[in-house]
Amino acid sequence: MQTGKAISIPSVLKVGNGTLNKIGEYLKSEELTSVVIFMGNGLIDMFGDTIMKSLTDAGITVLEYSELDTVEIDDIITLAFDIPNKAKAVVSVGGGKVIDAGKYAAFLRNLPFISVPTSSSSDGFSSASASLLVHGKRTSVPAKLAHGIIVDTQVIRTAPEKFIYSGIGDMVSKITALYDWIFEEAHGAGVVNDFAVMVAKKAVNSFVRTPYESIKDELFLKELVDSLAMSGIANEIAGSSAPTSGSEHLISHALDKILEHPQLHGIQVGIATYIMSVVQNHRYVRVCTVLKRTGFFDYAATLGMRKQDFLDAIDMAPSMKPFRHTYLHEKEYRDAAKKLVLEDDILNKILV
Repeated sequence: MQTGKAISIPSVLKVGNGTLNKIGEYLKSEELTSVVIFMGNGLIDMFGDTIMKSLTDAGITVLEYSELDTVEIDDIITLAFDIPNKAKAVVSVGGGKVIDAGKYAAFLRNLPFISVPTSSSSDGFSSASASLLVHGKRTSVPAKLAHGIIVDTQVIRTAPEKFIYSGIGDMVSKITALYDWIFEEAHGAGVVNDFAVMVAKKAVNSFVRTPYESIKDELFLKELVDSLAMSGIANEIAGSSAPTSGSEHLISHALDKILEHPQLHGIQVGIATYIMSVVQNHRYVRVCTVLKRTGFFDYAATLGMRKQDFLDAIDMAPSMKPFRHTYLHEKEYRDAAKKLVLEDDILNKILV
């Protein structure tokens, strides 16, 4: 009997209120008894005592403990090979920068990586790649899926709301990304993995159907984080980001290059998802409903984003990943997307 390919999944997935107080317990259960810890700017003051007490109580040795604020690949390489040989794991606590830096350092040293995100702004905490600066340009580099993901929903709840909105935008994007992947296969430019599609579809459907009164409800935050984590598993199954990143992400990547100060990844992606769901004529009512009800559109309207930047980004999108064949790789759909940016009532309220 032929067996399928081996895939990695996190050995530890803890999402809930108060998980930060148990981080030592979780590491001990995996026999990760000596670690280095990297934290985002200002987070030692916020969470350092809680984390250190939990580790000390569990008998975990902390070999290094510092704040980190760089994603320059040369800095991360140096950092990685400064990690003591006694280390059994790398732990990153914070946002995208420190998660990506720690993930890549762990990858270089072949050490388990423990991802402890303090915001829900994207699915980066669960992905097997890292977004680093290579020769001054943001570049996605291979890394490895986290050995453990620990998310304290109370910490997520107290983070600025913009990070929750960003996570919402990144999560709904799986709707258009999956449709792009299927479109790509139909045009002979890729092969869809049905199991990856199923996992990504279950993730986004579970999230968009979650009942809530507020985006800070415990159930809503847990569903958001769980679904973002499942997205990382879908990518691991597929061996690429195709299940979770399509034309909407290409628009955001282009905006990153166009703008001196881009918005949060998930904010750009969320707006682009709305655009592409209409262009694809695929579940745009659901996308629109989620982005309206959560307050995503209202928040986005406060940012002063420009129509012209989105028009330029749509034209530039195919060049972000020329080897793919999303809807935006065809001129008729780029034209439809640009027409929507200029004429759509919702976009007219958001973009100036």
